Amino acid sequence: MRGEDFNQLMPPQAKADMLSVLSFMEDLGDELESLSDLFAAPANLRLSMYLIRCHLEGRLVTMTSLIGASRAPYATANRRIKDMQDAGLIDQRPRTSTGKSFSLHPSVLLLDQWNQLTNRVHRLAAVKLGSSVTSDASEYYFGGSYLNAKSIPPMKILAEPLKLAGGLRVLVHGDPTFMVMDNLKRQFEQCIGTQIHQRAFSIDRLREETMRNASRKNSIYDIIAVDLPWVGGFAEQNVLMPLDDIMDIARIDPADFHTAGWQAAHWGGRAYGIPAQTTPELLFYRKDLFAQAGLEPPATSDDLLQAAKAMHDPRRGRYGIAWNAARGTALGHTVLMTLADFGQPILDLNANAGGYDTQHLANRDYRFTIDTPAGLQAAEFLTELLKYSPPDILSMSWYERIRPYAAGRITMAYGYTLLAPYFELDDASPAKDQTGYLPHPAGPNGAPIAPVGGYIMGIPANLPKDRVAAAVEALLAFTSAPAQKLYVQNGSRTNPRYSVGADPDVRRMSPIFEAVDGMSWRDELQFWPRPPIPEINEIIQICGEEFHDMLRGILSPQDALRRAQHRADATLKPPI
Repeated sequence: MRGEDFNQLMPPQAKADMLSVLSFMEDLGDELESLSDLFAAPANLRLSMYLIRCHLEGRLVTMTSLIGASRAPYATANRRIKDMQDAGLIDQRPRTSTGKSFSLHPSVLLLDQWNQLTNRVHRLAAVKLGSSVTSDASEYYFGGSYLNAKSIPPMKILAEPLKLAGGLRVLVHGDPTFMVMDNLKRQFEQCIGTQIHQRAFSIDRLREETMRNASRKNSIYDIIAVDLPWVGGFAEQNVLMPLDDIMDIARIDPADFHTAGWQAAHWGGRAYGIPAQTTPELLFYRKDLFAQAGLEPPATSDDLLQAAKAMHDPRRGRYGIAWNAARGTALGHTVLMTLADFGQPILDLNANAGGYDTQHLANRDYRFTIDTPAGLQAAEFLTELLKYSPPDILSMSWYERIRPYAAGRITMAYGYTLLAPYFELDDASPAKDQTGYLPHPAGPNGAPIAPVGGYIMGIPANLPKDRVAAAVEALLAFTSAPAQKLYVQNGSRTNPRYSVGADPDVRRMSPIFEAVDGMSWRDELQFWPRPPIPEINEIIQICGEEFHDMLRGILSPQDALRRAQHRADATLKPPI
């Protein structure tokens, strides 16, 4: 394998820091050894440094090459390697079916020890030598190492490479998080021991390709990404395998997932996938501009309209707010979420302490609730919001609403957390480090909520049986806490797990993780605004068409609600 294939094993700065410490220790060892053989670096240290460097640079390590790197006699090096294997510092993985040929890798324990050593060497250099190597030296305190030790460790390399003819085939959505996964493909190939072939589509094309794949005798994909609202339909149409048929659910650690994200992966009490992204839609707002204007962050729909009006200044090229208003799928999602903001689910669900009960959707005894008094309030709110939006708002969808916000032309924007990298990672963006994150401001009959979006990753129901076991192992690797932390460190701003959101390294990456965790603990993360019923895709399309005509002035709010209700009622089907 090529060394550059694994350059994203860890965040670029962390990798650079570890390599710099390695180089320093290697050079220091050479300098000492040149003075006297008595100062030669011990074989264990040479072995460790060689393993770590090859791991970071993606070079294969064999027993022969590792013995050579030790600079010790053959028998001595052999014993040292065996000692390190017994201590859990070196992992061995077979390269052939016989197991006679194998590669050697640093274990998670060894990687974690070297990560901590890197931090300590930098701090010692700063304190003892007056170096400017790190700006964090003044922040060092007893207990800091303990916090680092509580960080989620790097991904494990599977002891046995997955046996999948032609490699692992994955179908995903073409969003920033899944693109981060694609950028890390070589690392995951190293971890699971087989090639990965990933295809990415827009949301509508992803659904089309998934259904096309479901109609085949045998799935051409081992793992597929599924938008949360599709879960019920895919379960009833036998698109996905129930996970409890093919694995021990306890291996997933369900308690570690945000409650709303984990519940959204279920239909009829059974899980059909593992959350890969939990990305609530929030209100992004410019803290600096609000402070300059003397405005408080909006808590209600009226507050939001007042703030949008105050910030709307088209003559200076600045607009109050951006949102999903493009015809069809984009606006349809907005309509369902706005109904929820005004306390109105799209279905006649029973209220409970956390919002509304979705546990019995598989019974299919629900009705649509669009043409209601709360529905009229939501429709009128969107019509009012139009006044303080950019002129091209009716063609704005997922990315179009965030790009002008990142460029400083919009003061507020509704957006999924997965889109935050557009401004958080752009040094030229006026919104960088100036963005606040809020749940949706509530209407008169609603409460602040953050409607949960995102994807689960599941296994197609028509996957050949001889590929299922390996697909399960790959699925667990992709959705594990170490993998989720790796996505964040390489630019993702989605996270389905509490443990990842609490990781100190992750917390330092963005305030969005602490904000979302807080919303989850306050029960503001909810998936009932877009319930995963079989009809949901049609309902989203219907609302996206009728409300678009309303916003264009073709229909009144009352007519749009009436037409949407009539068309929605016609979609109701008996259970399969």
